[in-house]
Amino acid sequence: MILNTSASLVALRESPFLKFKITPSQNMSSFPITPNNRITRLPKRGEYDRDAIYAILDEALVCTLAFVRDGQPVQIPTGFCRLGDKLYVHGSVGSGYMRAMAEGMNVCVSVTHIDGLVLARSAFHHSMNYRSAVVFGTTARVTDEQEWYQVLEAFTEKVQPGRWVDVRQPDAGEWKATMVLSITIDDASAKVRTGPPKDDEEDYSLDTWAGVVPLKVQRLTPIPDELLKAGVTLPDYLK
Repeated sequence: MILNTSASLVALRESPFLKFKITPSQNMSSFPITPNNRITRLPKRGEYDRDAIYAILDEALVCTLAFVRDGQPVQIPTGFCRLGDKLYVHGSVGSGYMRAMAEGMNVCVSVTHIDGLVLARSAFHHSMNYRSAVVFGTTARVTDEQEWYQVLEAFTEKVQPGRWVDVRQPDAGEWKATMVLSITIDDASAKVRTGPPKDDEEDYSLDTWAGVVPLKVQRLTPIPDELLKAGVTLPDYLK
C-alpha cells in the first residue's frame, strides 16, 4: 500500500509553524555504490540519487530497523523521521533494544511502498509496482537538547502537519522517559518498479486479462474521540 503523504510533506516543509525544516541532503550527489547497497538483481531498477532515496524515506511513516544483538538477528517495525543526512527513531528509555543501540550499533533500515499489483498473463510474470529504499548506518544516542526537541517535533509533524503547536508539549517526566537515537545514512539505495506487466511474447495472444491494480493508503475523514470535550471542533489542518 502506498503511503499517500506527498501533499502533507510539502505542507510540512512549507509550514510557517515549524521551528525546523525537513531539508534536502547537504550532499546533493548520489551515494557511491558499495557491496552494501549495490543492486544486483535487475540493476536497471536501482537508484542511488540521494534526493530520490530521501523522497521514498520521507513518504514512509514506518520503517523496519534491523540489527544483530548478542548474535541474534532482530528487526523492529517503528516510526521514524529524517532531518538532513540522518534518520531518527525514538522509544522508551526502558526498551532493551533502544539501550543496546544507544551504545552504537550497525543497523539496516528499510521502507517499501506498494503502488500496484501487476497481473500478468502468466503466473511467473506477476509482480508489484513498488518503491523501496534500504539504508545502512550507525546508531548514536541524541543528547543535544535542541536536536532532541527538533526530532520529536519532526516526528509529530510528519504524522500530522500542524499538530505540534496544537497539543500539550511533553512535560519533564515524559522527556526523561524518552530516548532518541540518530542513524547516520552511510550507504543507501532504492529500487523501483513501474508500468504494466511484461509477458513472454507468445503469451500476449492468451485470452487472459492483464494489467495493474493500483493500491494506496489515503487519509479519510477524522473520527473524533468519544471523550472529546464539548465544543472542540475539527482543526483546519485536519479538514
